[in-house]
Amino acid sequence: MNFPTRWQSAILDALRVTGRESIASLAERLNVSDETVRRHVKDLVEQGAVHRVHGGVILVGALAEPPFSRRIKERVAAKRAIARTVAEQVADGMTLLIDSGSTTTYVAQALLQKNGLTVVTNSLEIARTLVGRGDCAVHLAGGALRADIGATVGYEALELIREFRGDLAILSIGAIDPKDGYMDFDIDEARVARTMIDRADRVVIAADAWKFTAKARVRVCNFEPISLLVSDAMPPAPLRQQFEAAGTEIVVAPAETTAEPA
Repeated sequence: MNFPTRWQSAILDALRVTGRESIASLAERLNVSDETVRRHVKDLVEQGAVHRVHGGVILVGALAEPPFSRRIKERVAAKRAIARTVAEQVADGMTLLIDSGSTTTYVAQALLQKNGLTVVTNSLEIARTLVGRGDCAVHLAGGALRADIGATVGYEALELIREFRGDLAILSIGAIDPKDGYMDFDIDEARVARTMIDRADRVVIAADAWKFTAKARVRVCNFEPISLLVSDAMPPAPLRQQFEAAGTEIVVAPAETTAEPA
């Protein structure tokens, strides 16, 4: 069955703006049912125009990450839940290496109650969140400032990170692939993550469930270096097998609950 071109065009137009959409958001945008969107998406997949991913769809070739200013506003409840759970891994007085990312920015907010931390980061927002709060010492990596990610990258940034030995590296990630491991969208960001992995005693990945089916182009590392994965949902079976083989602990962050009125 051929679906009306106008529906396909509407879906593609939305994806050209956002890069990625959930089935629910497309249904709301087009004012149709989820099932209608799924039928149109199936047709576009068969044409090779889009990729179907967990809960949504992306354009073929759309492997660029949305800007930080948009990502920080997406899936906020999940990211806050993940952040609270990651913060439970942090003891007072630790040295932390934290890379740039929307989820790690929420982690920084969850760390405000900790004492005596030393934080090394390439993220402007994470540094701004933690600097001057209590007795937290913040070291912002120098280097080339990237407006799209709100962070520094390059040789100078990597050299500053190498000056420290961290108790814990807390990293965001672009995607997790059953064959290739942990992936990112940008080679500069991948280099920062790899350097933090090399300089930390333990490594925690903070990743919402979208990352289990996302596609990214740059390999950060295989499964073995990661001690703990914190997400808002259990990974699919092929990924769970890889985590178990690598000895990576998986923790699903409990969802935020609203207290019942007295």
